[in-house]
Amino acid sequence: EIFNPNYALFTSTEDGSTFQPNPNSAINPDHLSFFRFVGRIVGKAVADGYLLDAHFTRSLYKHMLGIKPTHHDMEAIDPDYYKNLKTILQYDLDDLGLELTFSIEDYSFGRNQIIDLIPNGRKIKVSEESKSKYVSLVCQHRMTTAISSQIKAYLDGFYELVSPGLISIFTPKELELLISGLPDIDVHDLKQNTDYQGWKPADEQIQWFWNILFSLSRNEKASFLQFVTGSSKVPLAGFSELPGMRGVQKFSIHKATAGPKGALMSAHTCFNSLDLPQYKSEDELKEKLLYAINEGSGAFMFA
Repeated sequence: EIFNPNYALFTSTEDGSTFQPNPNSAINPDHLSFFRFVGRIVGKAVADGYLLDAHFTRSLYKHMLGIKPTHHDMEAIDPDYYKNLKTILQYDLDDLGLELTFSIEDYSFGRNQIIDLIPNGRKIKVSEESKSKYVSLVCQHRMTTAISSQIKAYLDGFYELVSPGLISIFTPKELELLISGLPDIDVHDLKQNTDYQGWKPADEQIQWFWNILFSLSRNEKASFLQFVTGSSKVPLAGFSELPGMRGVQKFSIHKATAGPKGALMSAHTCFNSLDLPQYKSEDELKEKLLYAINEGSGAFMFA
């Protein structure tokens, strides 16, 4: 019931697998009391060792740990919006034909309003020099400012039962596993529901990949799933129903041709895809895979 849309407390990400507070939850007059109650439920479950089938966005886990979210965390929440922000950072604003100000438009409940990101922001133009600040402020608004009262109420409830110091040793992905538990990942099912681009199932390197995946521990398999999908949640109907930004989107392995041989592999969580470069041996592939899931899952890189 926590995620029941009728209560308007949480909104789901594009793929429907993770949730974050709804900026328009105030339509429910008791919304802050509900958020505090939800925080208490999650805190009670952690304190008593019960697992919840509740997966939140990476940015909310960061708030629970006192870590400031970055614009990379936007990819898992709204991939199209993230792609637009990425375009702003990569290309000249004049070439894009964009005239931006330090403000955003918010459309809710049939009304359109302009929100300043800095004082009098609607009158201050975004330049090439200031566009990185603009992107950072936009993401800060989406993931923090617009839902600050909801986050505070949720954290107030959670911290009543679990003090911040007790969870400060965890990373966001570890906190997800603490709350939701280690998933039971059926690698055979994942293998049967994998698409390939540039690779063939019979290729030696793909055989190495699956050998390695079968050999991983439960913790490492969970880290791998987080790395390629953004969440440790396993679909109830199996990997044939893996959700993506366009509905069901199976796990896919793409041949990475842009970088040098032996480069680190990368993942696109909104597409459940892995870019796999060419490696010399199975040992090298395993080394790169373990490095990616243990070190690379803490942040989403622009690829």
